[in-house]
Amino acid sequence: MTVTETCRIAKANAYAVAFSAEAEKNRMLESAAEALVASESEILAANEADLKNFKRGEQLRDRLMLNASRIAAIAEGLKQLRALPCPVGETIERHTTASGLEIERVRVPFGTVGIIYEARPNVTADAIGLCIKSGNAVVLRGSGDAYESNLAIVAAIKRALRASGFNPEFIQLVGDRSREGAREFMRCQSLDVLIPRGSASLIQSTLENATVPVIETGTGNCHIYLEKNADFDKALPIVVNAKTQRPSVCNAAESLVCDEAFAKPRLLEIVAALREKGVEVVGDERSREICPDIAPASEEDFDTEFLALKISVKIVNGAEEAIAFINAHSTGHSEAIVTEDRAVAEKFLREIDSACVYVNASTRFTDGFEFGFGAEMGISTQKLHARGPMGLRELTSYKFLIRGKGQIRE
Repeated sequence: MTVTETCRIAKANAYAVAFSAEAEKNRMLESAAEALVASESEILAANEADLKNFKRGEQLRDRLMLNASRIAAIAEGLKQLRALPCPVGETIERHTTASGLEIERVRVPFGTVGIIYEARPNVTADAIGLCIKSGNAVVLRGSGDAYESNLAIVAAIKRALRASGFNPEFIQLVGDRSREGAREFMRCQSLDVLIPRGSASLIQSTLENATVPVIETGTGNCHIYLEKNADFDKALPIVVNAKTQRPSVCNAAESLVCDEAFAKPRLLEIVAALREKGVEVVGDERSREICPDIAPASEEDFDTEFLALKISVKIVNGAEEAIAFINAHSTGHSEAIVTEDRAVAEKFLREIDSACVYVNASTRFTDGFEFGFGAEMGISTQKLHARGPMGLRELTSYKFLIRGKGQIRE
């Protein structure tokens, strides 16, 4: 089946979810969650086949890998969506015009959502769940690296929906894994919106080739700024967690920015703690004066999303310099400041131009599950329509309903 035909099938069956009552959508989510757990052995066998053929580095391998606890977490994300209010039909505003027309603006599904992504099989289930609750048909185009895993997840969910009396054909997985197939997907007019999720190269390729509307999700060159008034007992665990808790994901910290007044007495301890976790530390000249055994950082290092156990260090004098540096090198994803100075914290919150800005907390919380969205379609780093973790409302548009009494325009 061609990519275009696959997209047309999803669009033709969009009614099966678009006009479903919220209770029906919740039953679909329950069935999908139960199917993932019940099909655990089948999904893990498919994932093992993908892992055997995977040769693109350990940090990406971690994203591809599934195990029982990860499958349980994915299922829990689907279950959490049931408790969230369905945005479809929500009245955003209403008013009456001078001519007596009653105008109401309400949320509606996009229609058919396409998502193109790399070796992240959890995205497959998350996308399906979000589209069910927001009333959208969904076409999934994962990378060839995770094809068997994605196929097993989609098959399990569609079987469960069919067994529960639902038409599951609004969910489609693209079988064509070629580059030509990817480009065809990006130009398929049956899609109402396309969401790329993955590396900078994937996102750039989508922006260059797509002829359908795109919601851009971005890479995460995330920073932790240790201001001179930081509490060390907060700073150390925040830095270690943000860098090492799961280094292969987009909300992991990639750069440590330190006020010189904080770095001189404390940087050696922070570097030692990171190295205990296996982190390679590189830094600018001023950081190497404090920690002489740090390797020199290149300019490229400060603009790199490592997705690995590596971090760059930059020494600054004050919040103004820190904010300017972060805004210059950030990808607009997530940044954090550690400080006990409320005025500096508020300045950082106000002036950092990123989707998520933290005070005294790890950047690892930028996640739909942690934000209470149940799951996410990705982290949007753009500013039109959606920004930050994309939950249910970000998968809707709106339309105007106009009720009249025979009015004509003079």
